[in-house]
Amino acid sequence: MVISISVVLLLVVLAVIFLRNGGLKFSHALVCALLGFFLASTSMAPTIHEGVAATAEVVGGLHP
Repeated sequence: MVISISVVLLLVVLAVIFLRNGGLKFSHALVCALLGFFLASTSMAPTIHEGVAATAEVVGGLHP
């Protein structure tokens, strides 16, 4: 568990650096994909899933 949390934190830092530079190359996209896979295996996954589902429900309920 400690190793996966360390990897998640490293990938979060790399993803933020890549996004701040303004250019998203293939290697950057690969790091972001790996971040997603590692986040899915953490204890934060259900919370993230619920947040995304709630946001999608709010957006789906908007009527322009």
